[in-house]
Amino acid sequence: MFVRIAKDQTPRPNSLHEFGMTSGTNPLVSLIEFAYKKGTEIYGEKEPAEYVYQVKNGAVRSYKLLSDGRRQIGAFHLVGDIFGLENGNAHRFTAESIIETTVRLIKRHSLETVAECDAVVIHNLLNMTTKSLQHAEDHMLLLGRKDSVERVAAFLLEMDRRLAGADIMSLPMSRRDIADYLGLTLETVSRALTRLRQGGALDFIGNTQREIRLLDRKQLLAFDLKS
Repeated sequence: MFVRIAKDQTPRPNSLHEFGMTSGTNPLVSLIEFAYKKGTEIYGEKEPAEYVYQVKNGAVRSYKLLSDGRRQIGAFHLVGDIFGLENGNAHRFTAESIIETTVRLIKRHSLETVAECDAVVIHNLLNMTTKSLQHAEDHMLLLGRKDSVERVAAFLLEMDRRLAGADIMSLPMSRRDIADYLGLTLETVSRALTRLRQGGALDFIGNTQREIRLLDRKQLLAFDLKS
């Protein structure tokens, strides 16, 4: 589903490196850029998986709607992340922009064609598949074995790693997003963040509380390991 606000959607030849992938031959591939307003669907669950995507700027959430209407977010995709790579012909999740977001697209068939004659690209794809599986396993462990404070602490440590370890962490996602990612209620996430703040691990900046100052990463890790 393409809701386009980008000025130019004409496919242009680009280096595969510009898509965030290394290769042995660095072939030219056709990349398209699309810009999405906040909360716009990029693709839907069970839609044909014809493209692979990379976040150029902004942030994306992948989620499923459960039979009772609840939303379970499976992953957040940040700048530079490649997503939408499926092992079947259809998408297993819905992908949606969290904030104003620009993504690059490459046709899945084009990527597969390059991989057929480039061992480095095959290695890239295998690494992405392995990392996706590892993330799914870690997420399952988080949901099944950790209490609410441990889950929120683990989430903040994950974001800290992915956002390059800045002392002030600007989260694009809302607390509702965090709750749906961690399998918690909004109120429980708020209480857990308050406990982490009272424990001296972090502080909030501004009224939205999406900017978090990490005061003590060791303390945050301690909350992750035991609460």
